[in-house]
Amino acid sequence: MKSICEFKVGDFIEILSVNLLKYQKERMLSIGFTRGAIIEVIRIGPKKNLTVFDVRGAMIALREEESKFIYGKKI
Repeated sequence: MKSICEFKVGDFIEILSVNLLKYQKERMLSIGFTRGAIIEVIRIGPKKNLTVFDVRGAMIALREEESKFIYGKKI
C-alpha cells in the first residue's frame, strides 16, 4: 500500500484508505476519493509537489501534503 503521490503517470490506482483530518477527509470524499474508487494519474508537476488525477471523469489536482495521506494499490 503506497500513497497516491508515489505512483507514475498512466497508473490506475484503487483507493484503499483516506487518513486525513475530519474536514480534509470530508472534502476528499466529496470529490470522489472514496474507498474502492479507481483513479488514474494524469500528470505530475515539475517539482513533484502537484499531481493531477482522473477521478470519475473529473481532473483533480492535489498537492503532496494532501495526497500523501491517501493510500492505494496499482491495478
